[in-house]
Amino acid sequence: MSLRKIFYTLPISWRYTARKLYYFPIDLIEGATGKRDALTPPKGMIFTGSGDFRQQGRDLVKHFEKLGGLKPNHRVLDIGSGIGRIAVGLTEYLNEEGSYEGFDVMERGVLWCQKHITPHFPNFKFLYTPLRNDLYRDDGASADSFRFPYADNSFDSIILTSVFTHMMDTEVKHYMGEIQRVLKPTGKCFATYFLLDEVSKKGMKVKESFNFPYDYGHYRLMDDKVKSANIAFEMDYLEKVLVAENKLKLDAVHLGWWSGRDRNKCESFQDIVILEKG
Repeated sequence: MSLRKIFYTLPISWRYTARKLYYFPIDLIEGATGKRDALTPPKGMIFTGSGDFRQQGRDLVKHFEKLGGLKPNHRVLDIGSGIGRIAVGLTEYLNEEGSYEGFDVMERGVLWCQKHITPHFPNFKFLYTPLRNDLYRDDGASADSFRFPYADNSFDSIILTSVFTHMMDTEVKHYMGEIQRVLKPTGKCFATYFLLDEVSKKGMKVKESFNFPYDYGHYRLMDDKVKSANIAFEMDYLEKVLVAENKLKLDAVHLGWWSGRDRNKCESFQDIVILEKG
């Protein structure tokens, strides 16, 4: 059984305790020696992703600029802001005319960002949204009826990285409608998915470490017991339902190397979708 599978079998509260214990020696050393800067959280607190926290944030900002049309003066919405990986990267990019709003279902991440980022960058704001998700929490309201707390046509850039890969189909569809509502007519949305086409389906069959064996028609699951662990959607469902029915349009799709595509020809591990208002 892979470490990922073992992680998913743990009760939700244990998953974070396990990570904190695993990284405790590193966090202790980095804290004592001053190797961790003020805008980098301890590794044991980070509940998504791995690797170099600061460099990953900078790399993502470059992607947003190159593929999503991000500008320094943009008003940005970060859906699933986590513990600030993207926000910290944007503190080095957005100018005094730009601003940032982020929300997340994990209170610990929002609190860390409010304490460590907002006091130094008052144009960066973070909101805790207690929504249910069986990967991150077992309580809260349903995401498929959550109204984003922002006015219509508010944002130049909307960002979702590794968010729609952890949400069920009805939740994603609802969020796409909310994105259409709060996105400016000239704005763009940068979102990542796992998308199923003939190439990715073929690649999954030979890639035991990362595949989606549980088929539910227009989507597949990596784990049928923790449904939000990782989710892949059919390309046709993305185009005809998630996009078209929400009056959005595809500006571009950049397929990733998660299913075995040539990494040298891909922009990212996950599939990147750039959306505009229809």
